[in-house]
Amino acid sequence: MSTVRETRSGRAAKVKKEEGGGDLPGAWAAYGRLLQHLRKGAGLTQQQLGEAIGYSLEQVASVEQGRRPAKAAFTQAADRVLEAGGILEVLQDEVDRAKLPRFFRNFAVIEAEVVSRFSFDPLLVPGLLQTEAYARAVFAGHCPPLSAEIIDQHTEARLSRQKLLTRVPLAELSFIVSEEALRNPVGDAEVMRGQWQRLLEIGASRNVEVQVMPVASGFHPGLNGPFVVLETSEHQHLGYIESQEVGCVIREPAEVSAFGLRYGKLRSQALNCAESARLIERLVGET
Repeated sequence: MSTVRETRSGRAAKVKKEEGGGDLPGAWAAYGRLLQHLRKGAGLTQQQLGEAIGYSLEQVASVEQGRRPAKAAFTQAADRVLEAGGILEVLQDEVDRAKLPRFFRNFAVIEAEVVSRFSFDPLLVPGLLQTEAYARAVFAGHCPPLSAEIIDQHTEARLSRQKLLTRVPLAELSFIVSEEALRNPVGDAEVMRGQWQRLLEIGASRNVEVQVMPVASGFHPGLNGPFVVLETSEHQHLGYIESQEVGCVIREPAEVSAFGLRYGKLRSQALNCAESARLIERLVGET
C-alpha cells in the first residue's frame, strides 16, 4: 500500500505504507542505510553482496530501501561478509520488533527486559508459548485478511519474542491458560498436538510455570479477560491488557496492585504445574 506525500520541491512522492496504516518502520530504514554504507565501504555492489550471502539482488535492494525487514540469517551472513563486527546484529532485535502489529510494539520493548512476567490467557495459547504453526494459524484467521508477507513478518516477530524464555539473566515467567484455549482447535490436529507438546517442553524449564484453569472451575477473576502483570528491570510493576488489537499499558499503582491480587487468586484456583502437565499429556494422547 502507498500514499502520496508532498516533497520540499512541491512534487508528489509515493511513500510505502504498512498494512493497517502508517509509514514503514524507521528501524527498517535505519538498518537499510547502515547496510548500504557498509556495503559501499566494502566496495561491493548489491548484486555482489547478494551472491556472497545467498540472496537475490531484489532482496538486498529491498532491505537497503527499508521496504523489507532483514531476517536473522540475512543479518548474520551480511555481518560476516562485510566484516561489520556485529554492528548489524545489534539492530536485529529492533528490526524484528518492528514486524509486530503496531499496537503491540511499545509493550514488546518493555517485555524484552522484564524481571518477571505473569499472564492469564482465556482464549488462545499465549504468543510467547506458541509454535510457528499455531502462530501462523492465528494470523491466517485475522479479519480483515492479512497478506502472506505480513503473516510471515508477524510470525517471525512472535517467535523472536520467545527469546525471553531463555534470555540470560533468566526472567521469572508464569502462564495460566484456560482449558478452553487448549481445546480450541486452532489449525488442524497436527498443529494442536505440536502446540501441546511445546507447552510440556517449556513447562519443564526451571524459570517457567504453566498452569491450566480447568473448565469446571466456576467463577474466577480471569473471566473479565486476559491480562499481564510484570516487573521491569528497574523493578517497576506494570499491567497490560489487550482486546481487538487495542493494547494498554497500566501504570497506576492501585490498578497494577489489583491485577496482582487477581493473578494470585487465579494461581490458587488453577491446576498446579504437575496437574496441568498431566491434563496436557491427556490431550496429546487423545489425538
